[in-house]
Amino acid sequence: MGQCQGKNISVAEDADGAEDGRRHRRKRTPTHPSNGLSSSAATPNAAQGGATPANHSLGNFWPSPYPPGSATGSPLPAGIAPSPARSTPRRFFRRPFPPPSPAKHIKASLVKRFGTAKPKEGTIVEDVAALAVSPEVERPLDKTFGYGKHFGAKYELGKEVGRGHFGHTCTARVRKGDMKGQIVAVKIISKAKMTTAVAIEDVRREVKILKALSGHKNLVKFYDACEDALNVYIVMELCEGGELLDRILSRGGRYMEEDAKGIVSQILSVVAFCHLQGVVHRDLKPENFLFTTRDENAPMKIIDFGLSDFIRPDERLNDIVGSAYYVAPEVLHRSYNTEADIWSIGVITYILLCGSRPFWARTESGIFRSVLRADPNFDDSPWPTISIEAKDFVKRLLNKDYRKRMTAAQALTHPWLRDGNRQVSLDVIIFKLVKAYVRATPLKRAALKSLSKALTEDELLYLKSQFRLLEPSKDGRISMDNFRMALLRNATESMKESKVPDILNMLEPLSSRRMDFEEFCAAAISPYQLEALEGWEQMAMKAFEHFEQEGNRIITVEELAQEMSLASTAYSIVQEWIRPSDGKLSFLGYTKFLHGVTVRGSNIRRQ
Repeated sequence: MGQCQGKNISVAEDADGAEDGRRHRRKRTPTHPSNGLSSSAATPNAAQGGATPANHSLGNFWPSPYPPGSATGSPLPAGIAPSPARSTPRRFFRRPFPPPSPAKHIKASLVKRFGTAKPKEGTIVEDVAALAVSPEVERPLDKTFGYGKHFGAKYELGKEVGRGHFGHTCTARVRKGDMKGQIVAVKIISKAKMTTAVAIEDVRREVKILKALSGHKNLVKFYDACEDALNVYIVMELCEGGELLDRILSRGGRYMEEDAKGIVSQILSVVAFCHLQGVVHRDLKPENFLFTTRDENAPMKIIDFGLSDFIRPDERLNDIVGSAYYVAPEVLHRSYNTEADIWSIGVITYILLCGSRPFWARTESGIFRSVLRADPNFDDSPWPTISIEAKDFVKRLLNKDYRKRMTAAQALTHPWLRDGNRQVSLDVIIFKLVKAYVRATPLKRAALKSLSKALTEDELLYLKSQFRLLEPSKDGRISMDNFRMALLRNATESMKESKVPDILNMLEPLSSRRMDFEEFCAAAISPYQLEALEGWEQMAMKAFEHFEQEGNRIITVEELAQEMSLASTAYSIVQEWIRPSDGKLSFLGYTKFLHGVTVRGSNIRRQ
């Protein structure tokens, strides 16, 4: 886990990165994490980066998960080739040479978080002369956290089970209290290596998140936080079953499809819980899921919240963190929300099913360029033998447009994972979408109502589960009180920290009205997500038929521009959306109106 970084490279190195990276070799070297550890709980053989020795090399921060067991280093059976990353053809470039590194701005983020990197541990090249002397580094740093001071009196340290850049993890025996005699994991973070205010804040926030999050079976348990002059100690549940990555390797590099479902369901369940609480993990990868025991059917626990953050549903983060192979495109573009975690789950699922990464290159810039431009390969073996539902599931997570991805709660109702006995989590996106609906114009609401009448049974299943979680009254309607009570039933301290309940203030129009299931469907759907479905064209045509009968009306260019908050300079954009024959929205106009106009020029959209 950690910030996206690596050795100094030349942009020109990327040309042969995809071919060179086809075969996986496992080198368990941790990236530079905010607190130096690659897991928040420990296993005897695979915590904090596994059995990586203390004197590990830091030259390559994007290790392959597979060991160099053969000439090719591939764990796949004979005849099964890893999926190569497809590179963008040169003809798409405006210049006859590769464009500047898509990750060049990462250096500034690293300097801010960790301080100036050592030359031999350099990161992706960029001009950071302005950051060479940082006032943040010059000022004395306050490294007091307010945690308990008597760690030695409460815990007896055992053997080291993992080591990272900023510290290490040990087992420990509890000396006294209700847990006396119990073996726990202790993450020991060196204060000497907290050289920036951002690094200190990362540790502080990790403890705050671990304290605030509780109540999910797939979430590692937090017990205590202590400190002394040298270290911070985070005491957590000890997971002895090893990392998910180790299980993948023990199965020859991939899971069978049925077994993968159980793993992905657990990941989605706990991530949906985190997202509802307003926490985005930002470093989801197989190394950050530990099994509680070595039993084959042992449950998994999500760990390592060192890069996590609190976030509201309508907020965008801009700092670049995570692990290169799992980082979402919008993270590289410095504007993201919880959808970035969904992308990472898509990468994990792809690996589970086929044994290779969907985006690969020899260099860090090559990886980022692949993430931004390449499409995952679903043609090579074993993909032809994998179900259509599984491939559709992965594609809907690895959509480069974050607006079109399923949420974690939605993914649990996908046909590939559907289980009538599984409790689906309340989805925070429902609050965001309903907020937009109740504040929309009558024409926009009519367009959404028409779209809701064209939904498939698969989409309705998810909406029905969310409506039930809001506990409608006997007459089958919901109000603002239902949304408020649903949040309260699921609230932890984390939800208060992330200010997720603030979105209720935006639902004020619901305080004087009630909504039945039909209107809820119109309010809780996203045209962007529906557009990602294979049957979108047919769905849109059916929706437009309903709109023609019930919602389409004569509208002028001026009115339409006003509906979409566009200035007069945008009239030419929406002119073609109106049929000359009757002055109503055409099919093109209807679909465009559903999505809204995205215009980058500030002279187009009203300020």
